[in-house]
Amino acid sequence: MLTILKNGEVYAPEYLGKKDILIVQNKIGYIKDKIELPPDFVDIEVIDATGMILVPGFIDSHVHITGGGGEGSYRTRTPELYLSEATTSGITTIVGVLGTDGTTRTMASLLAKARGLEEEGLTCYIHTGSYQTPVKTLTSKIEDDLILIDKIIGVGEIAISDHRSSQPTMEEIAKIASAARVGGMLSGKAGIVNIHVGDGVGKLSLLKEVVEKTEIPITQFHPTHINRNEQLFEAGIEYAKMGGYVDFTTSSVQKFISRGEVKSSKGLKRMLDSGVAIEQITFTSDGQGSLPEFNEKGEFIGLKVGKVSSLYQEVKDAIQVEGISIETAFRVITSNPASILKLHHKGRIKEGSDADIVVLEKDSLDLNTVFANGRLMVHNKQVIVKGTFE
Repeated sequence: MLTILKNGEVYAPEYLGKKDILIVQNKIGYIKDKIELPPDFVDIEVIDATGMILVPGFIDSHVHITGGGGEGSYRTRTPELYLSEATTSGITTIVGVLGTDGTTRTMASLLAKARGLEEEGLTCYIHTGSYQTPVKTLTSKIEDDLILIDKIIGVGEIAISDHRSSQPTMEEIAKIASAARVGGMLSGKAGIVNIHVGDGVGKLSLLKEVVEKTEIPITQFHPTHINRNEQLFEAGIEYAKMGGYVDFTTSSVQKFISRGEVKSSKGLKRMLDSGVAIEQITFTSDGQGSLPEFNEKGEFIGLKVGKVSSLYQEVKDAIQVEGISIETAFRVITSNPASILKLHHKGRIKEGSDADIVVLEKDSLDLNTVFANGRLMVHNKQVIVKGTFE
């Protein structure tokens, strides 16, 4: 089966104008002004994208696909991700992580869930480890995980500046980064170290110390939750200007915003206005992760669950509320994470790339249709492919 998307305005994420796109199995075959087929060619589906915008499928590189949480004991363990929660949010590629709980949430179950989501139609990778150090790997070593396990592309999320972390030293973080770097080099993967940054006074100082005292480049790290509070956000601006990557967490609740958390859409505009290059910035949802609330004594007092749907909502707000261009805003969930994570066939609409395409209504920017690896997952806002247990 071939599919043609006709007459849509294409943002690749740079603006290409009105184009026809031919999908051949799971790849983008051609992008042309007009694609015409012989009249007797019947084995083809044509979708009229007039009045629509076509953008690359979204990449969410920080999702607790097996659930997260547990800070309020066993009953607060959050549920696993369902397929349609991702596809109806335009997400076609996911990186799964563990988080706080590296005991009852295991690398084996994380890998199995990733493979399950792939069988259902998404592209899914994972990072090895959790908050804790030493890193709890699937094999015996970080390097072995990266070199031998196809789905493992990085390490994390390793927690710093947080009362739930293992309080790692600079030397421990440096050794983790070194192992990830070597494993990435030998496997052709990014070997990125995904860093959970809490609201502790240390902020990003551990990462800066590693960069200053070792040969590890700043781009080996991908720190997230940079918009957690005003002080960390300002430190993130300084860190990004040093050449580092910064990741905003889109899942939130109004209470956190009122207490000083920086809304991702607003934070994107502030960073750009501060002179941070767009290439340094990504958004992730922290989907299915817990959004725990602690009192001044560090005691658990409440919890919400992160939503993958927040990823696109914040990009949409960046465009519609903050006035950021479509070409710029979509980079934080398409080409930027693809580049950082070395996902060479993702994050762009171009010939030969994976056919991950999101179709948006031009006037409202509402999500209408989603292709993942050339497969129609959502059409006219209706779920076409459901997960096994949905």
